[in-house]
Amino acid sequence: MTRDRVLPAALGLGTFTAFILAAEALIRLGFVNRFIVPLPSQVAGAFARVVAEEHVVARFFMTAGEALVAGLLLTAVGISLGALLYRVALLRAACETWIAAMASAPIVLMYPLFLVIFGRSAWTIIMIGFMAGLPPVILKTIEGFAGTRQVLVNVGRSFNLTRGQQFVKILFPAALPTIFVGLRLGLIFALINIVGVEFLINFGGLGQLINDLAERYDLPGTYVAICFVILVSVVFFEVTGRIERWLRPAE
Repeated sequence: MTRDRVLPAALGLGTFTAFILAAEALIRLGFVNRFIVPLPSQVAGAFARVVAEEHVVARFFMTAGEALVAGLLLTAVGISLGALLYRVALLRAACETWIAAMASAPIVLMYPLFLVIFGRSAWTIIMIGFMAGLPPVILKTIEGFAGTRQVLVNVGRSFNLTRGQQFVKILFPAALPTIFVGLRLGLIFALINIVGVEFLINFGGLGQLINDLAERYDLPGTYVAICFVILVSVVFFEVTGRIERWLRPAE
């Protein structure tokens, strides 16, 4: 078990280290323009400066908080709507195609409308992230429930389970892996749009920091800010993974 965990982690770390060393060499040799991509060593050296001078920790928690609220909304609304559409076949036939189409819509371009509704505030950013991440959660929830093996449903009926008991004891546990895939996809879409809107409206968080550093042409600092955005994503993926394992202790 330990070997199964250590080897993938070691391989991933080794691959990442090799990529960084190769990028450093290519930039120093002139194959990559250092006015577009800074040296990884410069980026590493800029971490302390950005943390000390740009209030990056507070910005990190602001972006993470917006992503957290959007994620909670996605979980509550997305799973509920997915379950409703699974139960009501007519409603599902009427709406599923539109929801799938919404998944490819550039929601971020609607930020002027959200600014009118919510003002220049964190709620504008949260709601755009929520709307962008909603379609995959709904679609994957439907897919998870619809993919439940019929034999499991038949066993539940043989024990005279009510519809509510079937949902709690059979449908939801069987659909859980697919639902979490949808939640992760939704969080990806939400975080991309959250950082994008922070950048566009220049309002707090890591997106505003990226905008500020880019306008100053501080390339190493800009890449440091992008690294913190990646860190937000890593934290949420780790948290959702732990929650999924907690909900499925038998596995």
